[in-house]
Amino acid sequence: MRIDIITVLPELLESPFSHSIMKRAQQKGLLEVYTHHLRDFGLGKHRQVDDYQFGGGAGLVMMIEPISKCIEQLQSERAYDEIIFLTPDGKRYNQSIANQLSLKGNLLLLCGHYKGIDERIREQYVTSEISIGDYVLSGGELAAAVLVDSIGRLIPGVLNDETSALSDSFQDDLLAPPVYTRPAEFKGWKVPDILLSGHEAKIQEWRYEQALKRTEDRRPDLLEEK
Repeated sequence: MRIDIITVLPELLESPFSHSIMKRAQQKGLLEVYTHHLRDFGLGKHRQVDDYQFGGGAGLVMMIEPISKCIEQLQSERAYDEIIFLTPDGKRYNQSIANQLSLKGNLLLLCGHYKGIDERIREQYVTSEISIGDYVLSGGELAAAVLVDSIGRLIPGVLNDETSALSDSFQDDLLAPPVYTRPAEFKGWKVPDILLSGHEAKIQEWRYEQALKRTEDRRPDLLEEK
């Protein structure tokens, strides 16, 4: 899978993809992540990428021409399954969307900044708009990092144990059950006996019951959506 990211602040994306699972995914050749500095397509000697909005109002807007030039250059090199704009008014991101995107071949992510982007970009180029939550960030870079991480870990071969992702929270619209590791007892606090029993069927039943209970307690909305 290849993911290209258009941004005015590529430096913000250096660390998230240079460590841990995302680094290993790239080293294995399973994931390619490229950032593209929008100012390379900026206008004039100052490489301008933003301007005041028509009609007045506070905040600058990312200009149509630099973004259009960048997208069209990338499209001339490869076809994209999705061109995604990261924006607070996009569709709320969830595990189901991550699963769907992980099956794609090429994704192009556009990071907003300032007051937003010229609406014509959204109308003419963007195929999907995604929000990672009901709040506003300074730009789309952190949201892009969230998408890449959540998608990348689902690619077969990225995780050492491929079944691990299948038991994550939200995969079956339930939160993950409690987990424990050694020692079996610490300061008098004990691991549930069932997990030490070796009875696989009963352990799975316990985990499902705990996942259901945790979801009912913490995120009942997930059950209402089913």
